Amino acid sequence: MPVPHDIAAETELWDAFAESAFRDDAEPSFCWTQYAGHGPGPELLGAPEWVLEIGCGTGRALAHLARQGVRATGVDLSPVMVRRASEKWGPLGVRIERGEVLDWLAADRGRYDAVYSVFGAAWFTDPSRLFPLVREHLVPGGAFVFSQPPAIPGAYGPQGMYKGGLAGKALFTYRYSYKPAVWERHLLRAGFSCAEASVVDAPTEGHIGTLIVRALS
Repeated sequence: MPVPHDIAAETELWDAFAESAFRDDAEPSFCWTQYAGHGPGPELLGAPEWVLEIGCGTGRALAHLARQGVRATGVDLSPVMVRRASEKWGPLGVRIERGEVLDWLAADRGRYDAVYSVFGAAWFTDPSRLFPLVREHLVPGGAFVFSQPPAIPGAYGPQGMYKGGLAGKALFTYRYSYKPAVWERHLLRAGFSCAEASVVDAPTEGHIGTLIVRALS
């Protein structure tokens, strides 16, 4: 059963996150994991000419790709994040638009060589609705890649998450967690030709790993 996303409240949540997460002195950087310099890099996208990042946040990954000559487009729910990231990375040719990802994809007519999400919209959007839209926006053989923390054992499906702890205004969203094999089934059901999901171990034993999922249209 779908969970009741409140997009207006989630926008406020991500605006609050933007105020704390965006740094004016940040440099372009692309990393799938939560550990700087650890794990694979943008080679998982193939050799794209045009990419779309869904839930692009600070835009640092888009900026990294733009510096490599890739046409880089992003979408994010937070007006604050979109404004600040656009001002920061626009001179590199990065284009970032504001929108709720499902509505934005439904209206967009672009076809991308790769679509990706780094702890972004693929973590916070119902995959049964998101994945078919992503596939429609990929060229034949295009890659969809996303990363997020692996599911906590026994905690699967949509998981409620408060912003900023358990005090203050009740700002919350939902994130989606599944075993790797279930992510693969979601993608194949959405029409992808192949899918592979696995967990990259953290650089320190016993620390939280990173789920990385890759599928081809």
